[in-house]
Amino acid sequence: MKPIKFLIQLFWKCYNNDILRYIFWGGCTTLVNLICFYGLRKAGLELTVANIISIIVAIIFAYVVNSKFVFEDKCETLKDHIQPFFKFVSARLVTMVVEVGGVWLLVEKVGLADMAGKFITQFIVLALNYIFSKFFVFTTGK
Repeated sequence: MKPIKFLIQLFWKCYNNDILRYIFWGGCTTLVNLICFYGLRKAGLELTVANIISIIVAIIFAYVVNSKFVFEDKCETLKDHIQPFFKFVSARLVTMVVEVGGVWLLVEKVGLADMAGKFITQFIVLALNYIFSKFFVFTTGK
């Protein structure tokens, strides 16, 4: 029974750390972004169009999980979400420029494969998104 108790305690310790929650949900957001990008490219969409659409889908997913699970924002009504959502989208538009420019640079100029360029840019974007979310967007949470 001790290993189970240890695992439960470890889970709660990790869950109570917003950085670890952000890494987990950021990983899920990255998967949404990458899977969407891959599917759109396989469907024949042009590189930048597929990239922008996949980022928009990931932004919507990220807002929901960051608000609810990561930063535990205190928004109770749809109206309460309006200002944080626009702040979130504004911050994500900044990182979208970094991501689109980074993917373009790595794929078109450096010569990396589509998915490699997309994957590499995710690390920079993940760090920037955490900073923006923590200090600019979700300021009414715990």
